[in-house]
Amino acid sequence: MPKQWALVLLFLFTSCATTKPTQDKTEIIKVLDDWHDAASKADEGRYFSHFANDAVFLGTDATERWDLPAFRAYAHPHFSQGKAWSFRAVSRNITLGASGDAWFDESLETQNLGPARGSGVLLKDSSGQWKIAQYNLSVPIPNERFAEVKKLLESAPAAPSK
Repeated sequence: MPKQWALVLLFLFTSCATTKPTQDKTEIIKVLDDWHDAASKADEGRYFSHFANDAVFLGTDATERWDLPAFRAYAHPHFSQGKAWSFRAVSRNITLGASGDAWFDESLETQNLGPARGSGVLLKDSSGQWKIAQYNLSVPIPNERFAEVKKLLESAPAAPSK
């Protein structure tokens, strides 16, 4: 093979290899931003369309571990009143896995919680669309305030086990 063709093939291979992760991250950003936008507009159908069928949502309370039907039952009254929640990512990290999955963490601005953090896992469904398989919403506690929070947690009633 002539040297020029070898260089062209090498260029094409490396271009394709670097385009796919960039494209996946761009698609994931769009999914997460649209998901947050759907909640802020109380668009229940659009919001839940971003979840995998067997998704899990972990809320800020120790009792809040919901499969998708349970989370939808919890969220439906909020959406039906036209008042869901408003989260906006101010920063986000995305890691692509070798097996076609992705995980992320994001710092959030929220109206009700104040600063919050979301993290989760996305998988591609059979049609090639990224879906949220797990989302974990948390409220970060500054280390210097943790002793106070620990006292509050210790004085709170125990969460029921599942």
